[in-house]
Amino acid sequence: MLSVSDNGCGIDKETQQHIFEPFFTTKEIGDGTGLGLSTVYGIVKQNNGYIHVYSELEKGTTFKIYFPYTIEESKTDTEGTEEISKESLKGSETVLVAEDEELVRQIIANTLNDNGYKVIEASNGKEALTICGKYEGKIHLLITDVIMPGIQGPSLAKKILSMCPEISVLFISGYTNSAAEKLELLEYESYFLEKPFTPNKLLSKIREILQKA
Repeated sequence: MLSVSDNGCGIDKETQQHIFEPFFTTKEIGDGTGLGLSTVYGIVKQNNGYIHVYSELEKGTTFKIYFPYTIEESKTDTEGTEEISKESLKGSETVLVAEDEELVRQIIANTLNDNGYKVIEASNGKEALTICGKYEGKIHLLITDVIMPGIQGPSLAKKILSMCPEISVLFISGYTNSAAEKLELLEYESYFLEKPFTPNKLLSKIREILQKA
């Protein structure tokens, strides 16, 4: 069991009934997508877990996440396949990362920087478009979250592809690949990586994309 607590304003009973619903948010339009807790809920359920919330107004909130006990050894990314050489995952290309979650964006950027890539960060779609319009060199790959405030991933990709037709696109999201297809992500040449992913999975997917470009 993993427990996370705060001593903030709390969540009222009515809101608690909806907090795990996709796109439900108490924030103003443009300030939140309502996908944070729904993504957490989906990840927990996919791993046969359970999540419980307890909250009192003006006293705070506690989330408890339960996972089944196991004595099995953890599986690695390379199980059943040949071990991937770390050197083969490195690159030198320029990658534009559009991700509104700062922590996720930093993890991606650090992973790519550590493996030789040149990384340009954008905290939203509008910023990514501005960067792409002003950048004088070649941007080889756009990594964009599917759902972001303002300009969302698919729309951002279309706009950037119109500016840089040779750029490749990698969508990332907590949704499954079938949901990605429903969002018509595959209207044009693109790839999809489901969150959460390990650094090796990210690097492998990037090499796969860039080698086909």
